[in-house]
Amino acid sequence: MKPRHGEVSIPLQPPGRGAPPAAGPAEQPRDYVLWSLFNVLAGYVLACLGCLCFPALVFSIKARDCKVLGDLEGARRHGAHARVLNIICSLLLVAGVVLTIIAVIAVTIAVT
Repeated sequence: MKPRHGEVSIPLQPPGRGAPPAAGPAEQPRDYVLWSLFNVLAGYVLACLGCLCFPALVFSIKARDCKVLGDLEGARRHGAHARVLNIICSLLLVAGVVLTIIAVIAVTIAVT
């Protein structure tokens, strides 16, 4: 019995590298980690809303993990969730700060 000789192909570049796609390079999805971290910290410090902003941080970290692993569709999906949650948290923080300022002014006026 003779051993069979076949061609062996060994890729020299890691997967995902090589010739760029014909349509152009795909834009990297955003993960919004810094915005999420700011919202969580500002939420705890300014308006005690940090627990409401925490899911945005979780989705941001998931988006960054997917981006590192090469799952661009998963990174886009988690990044979109993080963006929406960050917008909601930012609006809640602004509303909380404005209401706190109004309450302080109202108490100051009532006392004097």
